Amino acid sequence: MHATTYLPPVWAQTLFAALLGWVAGTALQIQQAALWQPWVYMAFVPPGLVLIAGAAPKKIVDRMPLAWRGGWRLQACSLLGAALLAVAATGLRATVFLSDAVDPALEGRDVVVTGVVANLPQRNEAAVRFRLQVEAAALNGAPVRVPPLMDVGWYGGAFVAGPAVALGAELAVAPAAALNRMPPAVLAGERWQLTLRFKAPHGARNPNGFDYELWLWDQGVQATGYVRAGAKDVPPQRLGNTGSYPVSQLRQTVRDAVLARIENRQQAGLIAALVVGDQAAVDRADWDVFRATGVAHLVSISGLHITMLAWGAALGALWLWRRSGRLCRALPAPTAALACGVGVALAYSAFAGWGVPAQRTCIMLATVAALRLTGARWPWPHVWMLACAVVVAWDPWALLQAGFWLSFVAVGVLFATDLGAAPALSTASNASLISKTTIGVQRLSASLKHLLRQQWVITIALAPLTLLLFGQVSLVGLLANLMAVPWVTLVVTPLALLGCLIPPLWDLAAQAISALLWLLQSLAGWPWASLQVAVAPLGVAVLGAVGALLLVAPLPPALRVWGLPLLSPVLLWQAPSPASGEFELMAADIGQGNAVLVRTAGHALLFDAGPRFSLESDAGHRVLVPLMQTLQTRLDVLVLSHRDLDHVGGAPAVLAMQPQAELLSSIEVNNPLQTLRTAKRCVAGQRWQWDGVEFAVLHPQASDYDTPAKPNALSCVLRISNGRQTALLTGDIEQPQEARLVASVGASAARAVASVGGSAAHAVASVGATSLHADVLLVPHHGSNTSSSAAFLDAVAPRIAIVQSGYRNRFGHPTGLVMQRYAQRNIAVVDSPHCGAYTWQSWKPDASLSEACWRVFSRRYWHHQVP
Repeated sequence: MHATTYLPPVWAQTLFAALLGWVAGTALQIQQAALWQPWVYMAFVPPGLVLIAGAAPKKIVDRMPLAWRGGWRLQACSLLGAALLAVAATGLRATVFLSDAVDPALEGRDVVVTGVVANLPQRNEAAVRFRLQVEAAALNGAPVRVPPLMDVGWYGGAFVAGPAVALGAELAVAPAAALNRMPPAVLAGERWQLTLRFKAPHGARNPNGFDYELWLWDQGVQATGYVRAGAKDVPPQRLGNTGSYPVSQLRQTVRDAVLARIENRQQAGLIAALVVGDQAAVDRADWDVFRATGVAHLVSISGLHITMLAWGAALGALWLWRRSGRLCRALPAPTAALACGVGVALAYSAFAGWGVPAQRTCIMLATVAALRLTGARWPWPHVWMLACAVVVAWDPWALLQAGFWLSFVAVGVLFATDLGAAPALSTASNASLISKTTIGVQRLSASLKHLLRQQWVITIALAPLTLLLFGQVSLVGLLANLMAVPWVTLVVTPLALLGCLIPPLWDLAAQAISALLWLLQSLAGWPWASLQVAVAPLGVAVLGAVGALLLVAPLPPALRVWGLPLLSPVLLWQAPSPASGEFELMAADIGQGNAVLVRTAGHALLFDAGPRFSLESDAGHRVLVPLMQTLQTRLDVLVLSHRDLDHVGGAPAVLAMQPQAELLSSIEVNNPLQTLRTAKRCVAGQRWQWDGVEFAVLHPQASDYDTPAKPNALSCVLRISNGRQTALLTGDIEQPQEARLVASVGASAARAVASVGGSAAHAVASVGATSLHADVLLVPHHGSNTSSSAAFLDAVAPRIAIVQSGYRNRFGHPTGLVMQRYAQRNIAVVDSPHCGAYTWQSWKPDASLSEACWRVFSRRYWHHQVP
């Protein structure tokens, strides 16, 4: 048995400072907008090592306060030295990774790639998606260098509107020829030769939105693409099974067996998620329920599942090991149990896909186990900080993931409030007077009280962090977790795992899941199941977190009550709104489509709702609903310019979130959206005013609905003006409609001037109300050659033009010819691929791109820099 060792106070504080410095240095480096040259990071290493050694130059020491020249000096040097080393290590690691980035000259080219399927393929009604480990690549027969790992989509004809990169990336529709047949079965470990058209990872960039490019970066993926499998393309070739990635092959076998046995797709998807980590198998509607009830962490392969499995394995190993004297003499039973627990955790995590949360949990368990095996008895803050630093060293970009903060803050709170382990019931002197039954009841009661308090403390402590990260917190989460945690951990998960050996147990697991879903859906249906607030600034959220800690800390009530005023601003925070008489446009980054959020002092309008990416994914659910939750926006009107899928694809999700919103559109009477909300036709001449801002519909005319026409020709055109600044939102009108607008608005203006009955002031006001001039223009039809005529641009004469289009979209929008027209008139063009979400404010009409473009404002070095 190892001797117990303790850290001397000075060295304990110095070690803690070094660990904190490593985390702080990493956090500092990942805020860089661009990487430095490698030699700059290398220059940080010598001073970092010197400071870690405690040999700071005498001049620096002499300038320190006297109190710092003893233990404080060691701690300060350790903190700064570790921070410098962390900056160097993370920066050099990122530099090496970027050296394999995709060559921009290869984007959009047909490259023949040979590689091995490296993960669990995902198949839906439209496509199969998988990760490819590249072995060789050639362009026109000549070898080329491409990223070693890429995400590939192989699309079929079920979703004819075209495929899109998953998880928030922009719409990237494949040519129609590639949609003529569904792809064959693709298995992990197979070697394929494929003709790919790929590009650098490029995702939507919106305020507080999902960072798709960071997600791919953390996965080691540096390119995305799709298989060219049309009639004129070289057919893909399966070259055989390599035997590589045996764990992924086993996961695919188990996943397919679950889906084959369980007919209910909802139940089968949840079992697959718990057993092999296939979260894509879970329905989107179920995820909404899990988030509303605060139990989403139970569905993923979370630290709770892995830790409980490791704990069970350790207890089993301990029980068996103690029954063999030979084994106990060779290795102490506690040591063997600890090693077995960590080994089982590693095995389960690998089988479940070795995702980032699983990696984080295994590293934490291995770190704590190493301390126990060496006999170290450290204070809990040091154990907690060591685990944190090791995880950050393994994966620096975990600091930007919500799961990292939720996990470590939860563990830290439990340690700090003395709730890390269940209280033991003492039965010392009077044990003989109490029956075993009474002792059992008391122990059960104590455990239940401990569980209740533990869940209560976690719920309160994490509330500000949850509000900061997600803009909502579940009010039924305490009740839901009290019932769901033991049910999922002790019933559903064991049955699901044992089903791999005894398949009929999957049927029992499905029944247990059915009961769980009924409970959660009932709780999610409560009127106040969750609280949604505007996302507060970081400083306000930090104060709220301090307040939450005060409320749950083991302190006198007189001190704990001070947590309420610190927590209140987080709950009461309101996103800043325009002043009366002003308005704001936010052109969301939704890829190839339109979606513009317009806000005044007390009202909001959404012009179009973006594209649908697949039958299970759309811009409403992925981008617009989270964006409006972040701003705590209540829509008054949803305008759908016309019926095209890239304009109405996200409408169902938006309408579900905004039941009070009026629908104004040119969609036909029998359009499926009419069943969700009856639409009022947009007709030229409609006007209304909100908070001193006038809204006017300029197109189409009422008679246009009587004549069959393309949907583009019926696009609603909306003019927004406060008398000083004007915006024109155009949908997909084309040059004939532009000409009609120029002629009709010009004629209206002439009639207003020639009006005899009205005053001069009235005539001027009428001209202003009907003028086509606008300071900012939503470029018609995303910059297609069929729109943006010279006469129209001359009539509008905007200073800023917004193009909402997808990066490397198949339509080539915006076209070079159209952009040339804008350039000839000195009109500044802002496009989604370069800018991300663009915010234009009537009181700051000339804001710089660094202020108005989210991709520029929030740029980090892993984000794609569009040429």
